[in-house]
Amino acid sequence: MEQAANSPSGARRNEDIALDLLKFVASTAGVGRAAAPSTGFAVPSAAKAEDHVNHLLELYTKCLKVVEGEEPAL
Repeated sequence: MEQAANSPSGARRNEDIALDLLKFVASTAGVGRAAAPSTGFAVPSAAKAEDHVNHLLELYTKCLKVVEGEEPAL
């Protein structure tokens, strides 16, 4: 079931590719970063950690579907 990272074929699992895609998208889009308040403006309320986790899981699911070809890339 578990494929070795250094398999002879060099193939990677879709889950690993989706995770790398998630990391790229999250870092590029700034997902999970706290908003820095600017002078004169107050941040309404910081999102809960649970909301961040749920958002990342939804994003991972979308990435996996794109890698598997079930959903067109944006």
